Amino acid sequence: MQSEKRKKFLLVALIASSVLLISLTFYFYQIFFSPNTLVESDQPYMLKIPSNAVYKQVSDQLYKEKVINDALSFSFVSKVLGYQEAVKPGLYLVEPKMNNLELVRMLRAGRQVPVKVTFNNVRTKEDLAEKITANLEVTQEQFLDLIQDSVYIRKFDFEEETVMSMFIPNTYEFWWNTSPEALFDRMYKEYQAFWTEEKKQKAQSLGLTQKEVSTLASIVQAESQKSDERPKIAGVYFNRMKIGMPLQADPTLVYATGDFTLKRILNVHKEIESPYNTYKYAGLPPGPINLPDINSLNAVLNTEKHDYLYFCAKEDFSGYHAFATTYSEHMANARRYQRALNAANIF
Repeated sequence: MQSEKRKKFLLVALIASSVLLISLTFYFYQIFFSPNTLVESDQPYMLKIPSNAVYKQVSDQLYKEKVINDALSFSFVSKVLGYQEAVKPGLYLVEPKMNNLELVRMLRAGRQVPVKVTFNNVRTKEDLAEKITANLEVTQEQFLDLIQDSVYIRKFDFEEETVMSMFIPNTYEFWWNTSPEALFDRMYKEYQAFWTEEKKQKAQSLGLTQKEVSTLASIVQAESQKSDERPKIAGVYFNRMKIGMPLQADPTLVYATGDFTLKRILNVHKEIESPYNTYKYAGLPPGPINLPDINSLNAVLNTEKHDYLYFCAKEDFSGYHAFATTYSEHMANARRYQRALNAANIF
């Protein structure tokens, strides 16, 4: 009788243990493998984890933004997999219906997504700072601190006046949490990649350094938005430099004034005391007056050979220019343009 009771007890205990084990197994399976992200959404979420962030910040953000449905299960899996002590900054793409195991493994491994950084149509360092940091953790202030640090930029062999030419306008991929210093290192590598041996030889054959190519390209770019016309404009400036004639480039006066709203250059502007006044001082100014794009750089490197010394905007406001070999011909073109400006009330 006693033996029979014992058997029944063991059987009940075995059944209870089995049920408990199955329940625990199912529970832990759910914790690890049940969907826990964006369960009521079909749109992914871009998770930004700042540098020096701790686990609680990540967990709180995910729960507050309703990215995870169950914070407790996420915390448990994070603890088991050692993520709570190994948070990695960056930008992460959290897909809908991810389970905790998938999410934690992604975050622990630091499998972030790159961001695209595009900058063009840049006039000043402030413009560049705004555009290049728009999608990065780096702030505009941090970027400006470095680009204005004469000691720091000297490591790249640039000065305050020429450092803008280190940044070749294009679209690049970066990690969101790229440091300011790593950003500069990458841009210098891209600069070196652009300046192939062939391009260096072309610049040398023109009697220009790489920085001087960028400076002239910035002027050419400011003169014309028509890419097919830029090599011809570059040729005009080369012809002027060959005979020691000042460049007399209106965009350099605009840069010297700092007033980029100027639509018409007057004689008073030509008296501005500035190394960027190419009416007063022959040769190239100290550095670029904007960030020349690849088309403008190539326009200088592949300058068109001709005899033109002058050019003036066409009176039809098409954006193209009328070219002249003599001053009298140029003045005739200029008068037509001036009449068009007056008729349009542009002063």
